[in-house]
Amino acid sequence: MNESAPEGARLLPAPKSSSGWEDELSTDFEDGARKRLRRNRGLATGLLAAAALIFAATLFVPEPGFWVLLVRTAAEAGMIGGVADWFAVTALFRRPLGLPIPHTAIIPNNKERMGRALGRFVERNFLTPEVLITRLRDARPSRQLAGWLAQPGSAELVSGSIGATLPYIVHSLNSPDLHDFAQRTIGERLRQADVAPLLARVVRAASQSGEADALIDRIIGLAETWLSDNRHQVDRMVHERSHWWIPKSVDRRVANALVGGVIDVLHRLREPESETRAKFRLALAALADGIEQSPTQREQINAAKNRFLDDPEIQAWIGSLWSQLANAVIEDSTSANSVLRDGLARGLASLGRALEADEAMQGHVDSAIERGALRLMDWRGEIGKFIADVVSSWDTRTLSQRLELVVGSDLQYIRMNGTIVGALAGCVIFLLSQPFA
Repeated sequence: MNESAPEGARLLPAPKSSSGWEDELSTDFEDGARKRLRRNRGLATGLLAAAALIFAATLFVPEPGFWVLLVRTAAEAGMIGGVADWFAVTALFRRPLGLPIPHTAIIPNNKERMGRALGRFVERNFLTPEVLITRLRDARPSRQLAGWLAQPGSAELVSGSIGATLPYIVHSLNSPDLHDFAQRTIGERLRQADVAPLLARVVRAASQSGEADALIDRIIGLAETWLSDNRHQVDRMVHERSHWWIPKSVDRRVANALVGGVIDVLHRLREPESETRAKFRLALAALADGIEQSPTQREQINAAKNRFLDDPEIQAWIGSLWSQLANAVIEDSTSANSVLRDGLARGLASLGRALEADEAMQGHVDSAIERGALRLMDWRGEIGKFIADVVSSWDTRTLSQRLELVVGSDLQYIRMNGTIVGALAGCVIFLLSQPFA
């Protein structure tokens, strides 16, 4: 009846594979569980041995009286109860005495069924909208996240983790195989994509949106400033293209008139209600309609896009830009005074404070989390199957040893109670049978 678990057993293992395990709990906790199992097993076995010794001793009394017979009956019933419960506890994990008794080694023989039952239990009792959404609404995850980010040190912790991970991500993105894959997939998709409708929407937005008006005003202002600051270049260009016999003063007046006329047109364009601005808007709208409706223009735009993508100089420029950006990110993220980490930490802390003070935004975040949880419900069948497959892949002998180490200490009380209750039941039966003896 040696039930000792191997010294190498560990609690609540997480499988590496069908034959490997990772320790989940500390060694001190496991050692404590192992000691409790040995102690309780010793107590249960000691009670059973005591009952056997008492029963054997009463057999040698020559003329047993009432009390001797009472003790003998109690010890006999205690032995029966203790052995029966030892059999029941042992049969959960292995075959008692190694005998091929039916319906023993219950856990090893029903590992697959246990896995399926556990998967169904998690699927039906945890991954349900009633349970998950209710818990999410009670937890208010957005408020907890905001409070945590607003605490001193939390944002720095997150930014530090991101900063430590960035070099590995950037190095992995520098893989030539990944670049080839991106060029084959993303590049091919871009070449096949029809960008004319997108360009038409951008142009139409520029003709209608107030935000686009501000951008157009800014561009016009830059153009005016450039013309004013570079009048001499316009003078030189006009003079270079003029006939030799035309005086320079005439060329200068032509250049001034040209620049003045362009600036005047730009001034009128900047006036929101001017006729020039209205014509400009109409021209943009007509351009958007032409891009969207004219097959010739669509073909020309997509051809220009493909020429841009296929241009070796453009590809070299994009590759150089990416290399410079990647090197800058790696250098900054590995620096003690990282600008990226500091900026990210300030941004996260600011986000936490803003989210903590904005209940409407908290509601939006909580709603997004709830929608994600509801999407998870669509996968609950696969999650249950995953749990069943993982349990099924565990090594049977190791699983039994781990479970026995976790719950075996408490199961030994069943053996103790079986011996004690059996002895008491024996006493009661003996006393009730005396009037009929």
